[in-house]
Amino acid sequence: MVSSQRDDLGKRIVDSIHGVIHLKKREVKVIDTASFQRLRQLKQLAMAQMVYPTATHTRFAHSIGALGTMIRILDAVEKNGINLTKEQKENLRLAALLHDVGHYPYSHLMERLDKVKLIEEEVEEAETTKKAIDARKSKYPEHTEIGALIVTSQDDLVKALGGKEKAKAVADIFTRSQAADEQLSKLIHSSFDIDRWDYLLRDSYATGVPYGQIDIGYLLTNLKVSPQRTVGFAEKALAAVEHFLLSRFFMHRVVYYHKTIYGMEEACCQLLRRLRDRGGKNYGIPSDGDAIKSLVTSENLYTFTDAFVDNIIKKAVNDEDNVIRAIAKSIQSRRPPALLKEVPICEETESKYHAGKTFIQNCRTRLGDLHNEFHIPLGQFLLCEITLPVVKKPRKHTVAEVARLDQQEIRDIAHEEEEEDIKIFIGDEEEPKSLMEIEHSLVVKYASYSLQMFRLYVIYEGEDKDKVIAKLRDRVRDWDTA
Repeated sequence: MVSSQRDDLGKRIVDSIHGVIHLKKREVKVIDTASFQRLRQLKQLAMAQMVYPTATHTRFAHSIGALGTMIRILDAVEKNGINLTKEQKENLRLAALLHDVGHYPYSHLMERLDKVKLIEEEVEEAETTKKAIDARKSKYPEHTEIGALIVTSQDDLVKALGGKEKAKAVADIFTRSQAADEQLSKLIHSSFDIDRWDYLLRDSYATGVPYGQIDIGYLLTNLKVSPQRTVGFAEKALAAVEHFLLSRFFMHRVVYYHKTIYGMEEACCQLLRRLRDRGGKNYGIPSDGDAIKSLVTSENLYTFTDAFVDNIIKKAVNDEDNVIRAIAKSIQSRRPPALLKEVPICEETESKYHAGKTFIQNCRTRLGDLHNEFHIPLGQFLLCEITLPVVKKPRKHTVAEVARLDQQEIRDIAHEEEEEDIKIFIGDEEEPKSLMEIEHSLVVKYASYSLQMFRLYVIYEGEDKDKVIAKLRDRVRDWDTA
């Protein structure tokens, strides 16, 4: 991917999304480290290639693209009269390049293991599984926290960056820590950050669907910076901003939450969760967050790739546990869980009563009957609740909520609220206003709405599979009615 043709900057990379990207010499050194090269072995879209065959692009390619996007944004910022120092620009470029260096195998799949609920917990509220959760000392950290650990502890990256002080400054930007510049850090993490701009374009290109084709050129042309260094967009770019926000919604609906992709990934999460709860020693699954941190700061970081999970699946097909064996075989042989029923709901996010909630309640009370009737182990049913906001609206915390938080938690929620708040410059006003204050905006009208999908899958490979699946679908047909 990197050409041998050198220039004053270092090297050039030809990218399928952004064209020619000029690298600084220090960026070349970072890319050439083993810690960064690990990203070649992490697929950007986890198991999406099982539905979209060309979606095999990696976190490596996305990270290069994020740098390419940052270069374009920095050019736009400087054209708006904001003079950044050489060090600020260098650190922002490096933060863009390294923002995903902490990803787990199969990207977000393994990262969300602590949020996975087993069907036994839904139906039986099994004490054994609850104890397994409580026994873990700490949860798996988010990939940004892992990334900061890698950047500041792996010797090859520290050396390539120029020392520990430089490494921490770069990590502070992509983690949005207290030490980072608030507005500049938004270029890495926010509703209009370089991460989303690249992955929407790249994922759309790789899958062949059109929904992520945002007008990045027009957005950059209309990017503005206020005297208070607040980054936003000119009012005439409102439609392009709305298109960008809706593109994220449609890419989630069509690609990231596709019924087969989501089913396969949920099955894999369930497999890993079961093996970890059982001890996981024979499979090498990190027991908790502390074990993850120990792994990524060790010389074994290079082993923490998609192959790490692939080897677990390969071994689990011969496990003594029937449920674990069935799930592993389903994944390895690409026989996805069968979707028995999906109940889609598009209502206000806070809505409490609808068909989806009825369906979930019926699943919890009646799945035991299906287990007894069809002799399918309860663990082979997958119950999923997906919430996809039409637009990710900044959450405003109440005074009472804030009063119960410590100072770090207050800073965290302030970041969270700020990240999702896109600013629009109205007319000739020097300071922009929140998109959520623009009443004629289409996305604002639907900001309180979410598409919720309630799904029930089953993993079953008996000789009478087609007949059994048909009967199961018939049994659950009316479970969304009272």
